[in-house]
Amino acid sequence: MEIQLDVSMLEPCEPLEQVLEAIGKLASGDYLRVFHRREPHLLYPMLEKCGFSWQCLDDSSGGYEIYIWKSGDVTAARDVAAATP
Repeated sequence: MEIQLDVSMLEPCEPLEQVLEAIGKLASGDYLRVFHRREPHLLYPMLEKCGFSWQCLDDSSGGYEIYIWKSGDVTAARDVAAATP
């Protein structure tokens, strides 16, 4: 199931904190779709260390959509693949 989180209007540090809080609540089969105004490079090593996979896409408005799911979650990975171009 897709869970959406829009952090595009938040000040620095808040997007990172909200994403980390949200991924802690992901159930099996869930993935997080994050809307951000910039690519969160600092987030990626944290995701990897915590056992998450991600895919980042540029959106049509100049922002970014980041899809995050638990590594090894086949259902979530399949759903992300179906939801992205």
